Amino acid sequence: MVLGLASAALARGVPTLVVDIDPQADATLGLDITAEITTNVATVMGASRRNAQKVNVVPSGWASSGGTLDVLPGSHDMAALDRPTGSERTLARLSHAIHQLEGYQLVLIDCPPSLGTITRSGLAASQRALVVSEPALFSVTAADRALHAIDEVRRNIAPTLQPLGVVVNRYRERSPEHRYRLQELSDMFGPLVLGPSIRERSALQQAQGASQPIHRWPGAPAQELAHAFDAHLARVLRANTRGRRPAPAEGGPVRAEASPA
Repeated sequence: MVLGLASAALARGVPTLVVDIDPQADATLGLDITAEITTNVATVMGASRRNAQKVNVVPSGWASSGGTLDVLPGSHDMAALDRPTGSERTLARLSHAIHQLEGYQLVLIDCPPSLGTITRSGLAASQRALVVSEPALFSVTAADRALHAIDEVRRNIAPTLQPLGVVVNRYRERSPEHRYRLQELSDMFGPLVLGPSIRERSALQQAQGASQPIHRWPGAPAQELAHAFDAHLARVLRANTRGRRPAPAEGGPVRAEASPA
């Protein structure tokens, strides 16, 4: 989901930073980084405030022909930082790091599917939280847990955090099971279930395998996916306009956290 939103933001000319806190670091791989990485998210989040690291971002290869799309790269070392709980100081480290960075209208934080310290840190640094669910039984129950976790973080750490909604990923319209689970999600969460669903298309895997944005991938299926991500990006940007925190004159970033349930 984060790669699709980043592709839409680049196509729209929105200066964007992607923060990859998933220990798998798939977003970092997909964003075609060729520059030397001197700082990754593990070194930033693993340091105490006294020994805080300077945050250095790198450009995505997607922006080589124009636009701003930068990355705070992920690292497999993040797995060692993921615990069931974390202190408020620990959970605030990512937010402090992001506040060092300027010049972005949108900050996208790619989280792991677990709800430990890493994901809660991403939530604490966010203004809006987007839950990504597949149309399957276990994913539906995980989406419910994710929304409860968002509410917990909002009440205890980040009072301005709000759920943006739930997006269904890898959806097949012809599958009775997928249609049933989509209806189940709609019955459970009502207007929090956001359309359009992201259809399962091989074009998405092909674009990601080639480290290319979906907006540049040829073919009608890729265009369909690009339009879906455009719609979700527009919703993210509208949400920032309605619920903006006090910010500098230029308006401050949207921090949208993607949490695949």
